[in-house]
Amino acid sequence: MPPRLAAPRLGSLFAFARTSAIALILAAGGGIGAAAGHAAPMAAPTAAPNAVRPQGEVTRATLGNGLRVVIVRNPLAPVVTTEMNYLAGSNEVPAGFPGTAHAVEHMMFRGSPGLGKDQIAALAANMGGQFNADTTEDVTQYFFTVPVQDLDVALHIHALRMRGVDMKEAEWDKERGAIEQEVAGDLSNPTFTFYTRLRDTLFAGTPYAHTPLGTRPSFDKTSAADLKRFHDAWYAPNNAILVIAGDVDPQATLAEVRRLFGPIAPRRLPQRPAFALRPVTAQTIHLPTDDPYGQVLISYRMPSLRAKDYATALVLSQALDSKRGALYAMGLDGAALYGGFSADFLPEGGLAYAQGVFARGAKPDAVLARMRAILARTAREGVSPDLVAAARNRAIADLGYQKNSVTGLANAWSQALAFAGASSPDAVRAQIAAVTPAEVNALARRVFDPAQAVTAILSPEDSDKPVSAKGFGGAENFAATPSGPVTLPDWAKTAFAALPAPQSALHPSDFTLANGLRVIVQPETVSDTVEVFGAIDTNQDMQAAKGKEGVADVLDDMFAFGTGQHDRIAFQSALDAISAHESAGARFSLAVPAAHFATGMQLLAENELDPALDQKAFSVMRDQEAAAVAGEVASPDFRDRIGLERALLPAGDPALRYATPGSLGGLTLADIKAYYERAYRPDMTTIVIVGKVSAQEARAVAEKTFGAWRASGPRPVVDYPAVAVNRAGGDFVTPAASAVQDSVTMAQQVDLTTTSPDRYALNAGNLVLSGGFYSARLVRDLRETRGLVYTVDSGLDLDTNRGRFSVSFGSDPDKVGAARAIVVRDLTAMQQAPVSAQELHRAKGMLLRELTLGEASFGAIGQQLLQFAQDGKPLDSDLVAARRYAALTAPEIQAAFARYIRPDAFVTAVKGPAPTS
Repeated sequence: MPPRLAAPRLGSLFAFARTSAIALILAAGGGIGAAAGHAAPMAAPTAAPNAVRPQGEVTRATLGNGLRVVIVRNPLAPVVTTEMNYLAGSNEVPAGFPGTAHAVEHMMFRGSPGLGKDQIAALAANMGGQFNADTTEDVTQYFFTVPVQDLDVALHIHALRMRGVDMKEAEWDKERGAIEQEVAGDLSNPTFTFYTRLRDTLFAGTPYAHTPLGTRPSFDKTSAADLKRFHDAWYAPNNAILVIAGDVDPQATLAEVRRLFGPIAPRRLPQRPAFALRPVTAQTIHLPTDDPYGQVLISYRMPSLRAKDYATALVLSQALDSKRGALYAMGLDGAALYGGFSADFLPEGGLAYAQGVFARGAKPDAVLARMRAILARTAREGVSPDLVAAARNRAIADLGYQKNSVTGLANAWSQALAFAGASSPDAVRAQIAAVTPAEVNALARRVFDPAQAVTAILSPEDSDKPVSAKGFGGAENFAATPSGPVTLPDWAKTAFAALPAPQSALHPSDFTLANGLRVIVQPETVSDTVEVFGAIDTNQDMQAAKGKEGVADVLDDMFAFGTGQHDRIAFQSALDAISAHESAGARFSLAVPAAHFATGMQLLAENELDPALDQKAFSVMRDQEAAAVAGEVASPDFRDRIGLERALLPAGDPALRYATPGSLGGLTLADIKAYYERAYRPDMTTIVIVGKVSAQEARAVAEKTFGAWRASGPRPVVDYPAVAVNRAGGDFVTPAASAVQDSVTMAQQVDLTTTSPDRYALNAGNLVLSGGFYSARLVRDLRETRGLVYTVDSGLDLDTNRGRFSVSFGSDPDKVGAARAIVVRDLTAMQQAPVSAQELHRAKGMLLRELTLGEASFGAIGQQLLQFAQDGKPLDSDLVAARRYAALTAPEIQAAFARYIRPDAFVTAVKGPAPTS
């Protein structure tokens, strides 16, 4: 992906989404504000220059120029993540130019002395890895996740960019357009608008009063010289921390780091801004939203990452967000569609908020009153010692899960050192373990002061209904030939001269229980944890009775109410006792310390096989779903999505079914139970187990916990039927009142399925179109050359009997026509001539390296094996695909695009203002 600004870390606030109308997906980690990822303040390392301090799997050194280096060995896969953390962000920008650090981050991808932008793009694409960057308030990060054999190339790129950057005015003129599209995209999110208001209120008079994003007016006033001054002032080895995590030789890696970075001279750093937090005065903010639901948010300032009571604040936040807590209960007793609590911890300050979600058309007063009462009671009476202990133990257990991802482990170290000023992520453990209920309750009394609360009410507003369109814009008349060959630097030529040999470190055990349930086990020993990924092959569009649309959504909600053996509080208490994360439903999961694997599986099976389907809970969830769906079907997102489906699929297609307030209101508990009996079957279920467990133990536990499950009747048909390709036409615009940017999707049905042989050629060609950032045709033409978009994505979505090809991007209304014309032109070019030898080699390299990268986390391993099983493919399908990709020819790609892609048959769906070009 292109470099991008990290989204404001508002946890569940920005992640409010649904698998059903009210089954919420929460942002539980991975961001700077993710609770378990930060350490409390400790003394900074004081090692002498060039000193090496090996500590088990961790090797540390500080070079003579001040660069701090941490190398963490993790043998999960032959993959490595490098993260260069510069200790400067939007805090250090000049007054009136809030996006300067963000703009510098963008320009770092447009070349440095000795490494041009085309070379950067070619190198990143050849590595086939994930390369990106993000700008935060205090730190700007640049990272690569690549096969371990490409580590040296990644380090060369980091080193050259530390030495200098090419800040050419012509290049900034192009990049300015892309970054302004990013700004427009965020400003089209009403929740982001609230977040900017909240920051200005809680952190007035400090650099945190503005987000790192920047503004269009300030970018218009910014010059390339301004950006170079910022880079030269702050991008120095003595202001950086390099974290390397993966299956590396620490000493050899450190030697290479010394060679590449040691000669770079340190710099005298400018003075950093001071932070003087002002008192907060209570206020209420009212904002409109085009979301299908409304939100009540009560926000407070919290301790910072570097405060002595950070760990206490972390435990308090997690305790208030507990599924046993009063805020979460609002979503289960009918008081709100959802309730929860989240926190965003920054190095110099923190914020937290309670969240209540209400139905479109409903008044927020009752939800607001309930939330205020809960927070007042918490301040008055405190949090129960049991919930404090559960939150504390879960946060400690989460530290162990960090080792289950190479990238996650690197992130944890970067966040600890660069953001929290701590000595290591493991230092968090002692800080959290020492937190007491008395400390938590004292902090609650201090923080939850209504005189310092900032309340926001986001109320849904109506947008107009979709209107048809007669196409967008005309053809572009400038040259459209692919870029010429890129000459790689001498230090990189040999790395990519030959394609890597397809190889996989996975050797899963695969067995089927007597009841038809399939179990796949991949033992891993990098941590003392186990993760379980499961899925039941269901499809309510194919399985729900006519007029019963939404039955599966209500059923999914019911798994939150406990089981036939334990009510929801007792069930969650049992999970808390073993510090496990569990979710149940048609897709289910478990993360548990290895010592408690059997107990965790027993609880997971209990929830899956014996959910508490009682009348009272059903009545609440049915009404909740109906209220949520009433807002959803009126929202621009839904109207855009269903409009596209109707334009692409024949009338009466099962994929056009959707729940309505009427279909939900007519459901009975008997309908829920009948659907559960029909759809939830062991012979339609696959479970993948990854972690510190043997195949023999996993089989025994699976037999004991799921072996008694039985199915009756014939296996249901769950795959959508085949459909003809769509006709041309049907373009439309869906107005969105709060959007200032258009979200554009160009889609068409294609005569391909998950087993079509030509899918390999189309996948490879798609990487030529949109993979590898600036080296990809669409990215180069739409972003790098014209600045029409910030990101553009394209790809195939294949099913058992049908397929779709789509291209999506965000653009200003006056740029939509030009962007769409370029997409059509580039796709036509793919049909008219073979891709170049360099493009083909690069695409093959990316695809072959992705095989290795797909094994760099428990989650990636589990989801990959689960998908292969559900698709009925061999578990080594990636190896099979790799061999096919290695043998592909350019004429085969050209022929596949000519046969399947119809540039004149896209349906173009635009959500936002009507395009003006």
